[in-house]
Amino acid sequence: MTALKLDGRATAAAMKEDLAQRVAKLKEQGITPGLGTVLVGADPASQSYVGAKIRDMEEVGITSLHRELPESATQEEVLDVINELNNNPECTGYIVQLPLPKQIDTDTVLEAIDPGKDADGLHPLNLGRLVANAGGEITWPLPCTPKGCLTLLRRYDIDTKGKTVLVIGRGITIGRPATLLFTRRDVNATVIAAHTGTTNMDELIGQADIIIAAAGNPGMVTKDKVKEGVVILDVGVSRETTDDGKTRIVGDVAKDVEEVAAAMSPNPGGVGPMTRVELVANVVEIAELNAAKA
Repeated sequence: MTALKLDGRATAAAMKEDLAQRVAKLKEQGITPGLGTVLVGADPASQSYVGAKIRDMEEVGITSLHRELPESATQEEVLDVINELNNNPECTGYIVQLPLPKQIDTDTVLEAIDPGKDADGLHPLNLGRLVANAGGEITWPLPCTPKGCLTLLRRYDIDTKGKTVLVIGRGITIGRPATLLFTRRDVNATVIAAHTGTTNMDELIGQADIIIAAAGNPGMVTKDKVKEGVVILDVGVSRETTDDGKTRIVGDVAKDVEEVAAAMSPNPGGVGPMTRVELVANVVEIAELNAAKA
């Protein structure tokens, strides 16, 4: 068996074409969506990621409103930028790139974001809506990576109903919201949440029909642990140095798992592009909702 490749790059490209058409329709109504990006400090990975997000937005016709602060920025200075974007009519939605410098309280910053402009879907109110609403229409932004995981599965017609989904990792951006999203009635999976405190990890890996691996532990999911026909979304991100001194990204899933899996996302090239395109989708959806209310 050779696993079906769940191609995030190809799926994201197709989604961008659709999103560009939706943005064009909004512009016909006199609405130009705008994404704000707040970058604090000069972390190269964060700079690269924000730059990629801005390019994604510009490709579909969304205006970029970039705000950059030095590593030494105070919490008050960051909150001033957030207040400006909250009140800026050109800003449809925005993100604050994480992690923030140690002098900044992340929770305070996230709570200051206007929930209606929360393009990352990480405001406590929006996460709370995911907790409270197990069914019905979703009318608020969802966290981009879990949303991207579900979209990728649906694009390849992979059924989740009644399946056992193992989510490895309990971070606020992936693990915890993925657990909630996959228990919604329209997804209808049975979700097991595992993490660093789980003592029977290998047993749970062997039981899972679908695995979302987001632990940041390279190669922790191996061929001998999974059952044949498993579907795997490798969301783990770790960096390792190669023999020639270069750095590369590696996931949580060993390559040989593709020999027994029914379907598997590559890493990189799987869920990563989906995370970025779901940010674009969130901004477009916010603009469409605002237009419908006007």
